[in-house]
Amino acid sequence: MNDEIMFAREDELEALNAAPDDGVDSQKYLIFMSDDLKMGVVAENVVEILNNQTITYLPMVPEFIRGIINMRGQMVPILDIRLRLGKPSLESNTLVIVLNLEGTQLGILVDAVDQMLDIPKDHILHMPAHSTQLLVSGMCSLPDGTGTMMVLDCEQLLPHD
Repeated sequence: MNDEIMFAREDELEALNAAPDDGVDSQKYLIFMSDDLKMGVVAENVVEILNNQTITYLPMVPEFIRGIINMRGQMVPILDIRLRLGKPSLESNTLVIVLNLEGTQLGILVDAVDQMLDIPKDHILHMPAHSTQLLVSGMCSLPDGTGTMMVLDCEQLLPHD
């Protein structure tokens, strides 16, 4: 991996995650775009953001698993979030957000990274219990008035026994 293609390193992301204590119970989210949807992941799960990665195809895996990348000697599976949401893939997409989920690293292929925002927890509306949308755990209006963010339920991305 080339250092010049790395947008954010782990130590830089940790500095971004350090929120000032203003008395409001909030959480930082990294907001990204996928098929014109704004989605957010909890920033503390983000390891780094990579661009122009060569993804090695893997046979006999679900279609939404695009393959693996080599990140400093570690093989990281890459999930195409568009395909996982039932949308068509963009073959030119090579922007990867690497997440650490329960000790497992997973890359998600996204269209663009938008911003990092501190969102009060009471602004997140949880999805109804009977919702069939398994990948979204909540949603909220963005404080800057730029639309609605859907909270990606990252635990649903991991394989379950």
